[in-house]
Amino acid sequence: MLLLTYYGHSAFALSDGKDKLLFDPFFSSNPLATTTADVMTCNYILVSHGHADHLGDAPAIAARTGAMVIGTPEILETCRAENGHGMNIGGSAKFSFGSVYMTRAIHSSGVPGLLSCGFVVNIAGKNVYFAGDTALFSDMELIGKRFKLDCALLPIGDNYTMGVEDAAYAVKLLQPKHVIPVHYNTWPVIEADPRRFKELVEADTDSKVHILAPGDALDIEKL
Repeated sequence: MLLLTYYGHSAFALSDGKDKLLFDPFFSSNPLATTTADVMTCNYILVSHGHADHLGDAPAIAARTGAMVIGTPEILETCRAENGHGMNIGGSAKFSFGSVYMTRAIHSSGVPGLLSCGFVVNIAGKNVYFAGDTALFSDMELIGKRFKLDCALLPIGDNYTMGVEDAAYAVKLLQPKHVIPVHYNTWPVIEADPRRFKELVEADTDSKVHILAPGDALDIEKL
């Protein structure tokens, strides 16, 4: 089992039945959230950058659960994480569930001196790429060639990140088996049509798009 649970915006979790990884845990001010930060459990928290809609409730959840925070050194300082693992772009590290490789993301960070990032997580024998908030960039092709992605989570909301068309082109570069759109329709400024994204991707690539509503879960191993 490799269960992916989507919480709205860019917040989601991956669980292999032993470890649970929580990504960009934005709950408290998330109008799409179907749960609250105070009930979340996890072993690891991965944070892509310091904007409030991504850093979110990471400090509080980490303090309550003792979960290890994985991110750049600046993120660990911002979280005041007692249990943290600092990384930087291009670095990789092994953990109880598998491994994490930190990728670049083209985006502002919310914290002085901080670089935004994405992650390729190897868990349960699958490579899952979370792009974080990012623009389209040509090195996505290298990420796809390097890791043979089983699943990619890509922002499609435009204005602050890639829009539908650029995200569809990113799929052509990454060549994942499966794609999940995120970071859209949280507020009017990032309204986007995931069905249009699905049409573009599946008309031009072999990737399959899965549109998840907040609260939905998907077993990646069964795809």
